[in-house]
Amino acid sequence: MIAKLKGVLDDTGVDWAVIDVQGVGYLVHCSSKTLSALGNVGEGCTVFTDLQVSENDMRLLGFAEAGERDWFRLLTTVQGVGSKVALAILSALSIGEVRDACAAQDAATIARAQGVGPKLAGRIVNELKDRAGALPGGGATGAAPARLVGGANADAVSALENLGFKPAIAAQAVAKAQGELGEGASESELIRVALKRAAG
Repeated sequence: MIAKLKGVLDDTGVDWAVIDVQGVGYLVHCSSKTLSALGNVGEGCTVFTDLQVSENDMRLLGFAEAGERDWFRLLTTVQGVGSKVALAILSALSIGEVRDACAAQDAATIARAQGVGPKLAGRIVNELKDRAGALPGGGATGAAPARLVGGANADAVSALENLGFKPAIAAQAVAKAQGELGEGASESELIRVALKRAAG
């Protein structure tokens, strides 16, 4: 999977950019916040990416920071939230605002995004309220520290959930593990330490 692109901003549109990496132009779909963060055409830039493959389509999504990509992935786990809706949410709100809204179950804030009705917004905050603390973003009371590493922490939380731990317990354990190990911790290291914390 393509995880990151570093090259020159070749062209932009309403919701996309072309990144030239050594002569190869990658079309990446982006939120408006990411597009504004990329700079001017002709300048060097870096985007974190997520490759989505379906039966009749393959598209690369680009993000200015790993935390935005983590939230995109989490948002698209909610039924009814595809890449277009997730990008709309991340265009309307900062990842801090999304995190705080989910933690506080503030559906009205999520509903500010284009194409997100009250019912879908309610589903998003209800399903993500326990997982909001595991990802970078705001500063919600009781949430995990915002300084978490790229996608390693989200993957570690997912691994603990697959082992039967509740989302809130998994998120808290991974946050503690990340605090102990530091920002360079790998997914496997986070899982190993988080398992001890969750079990204890």
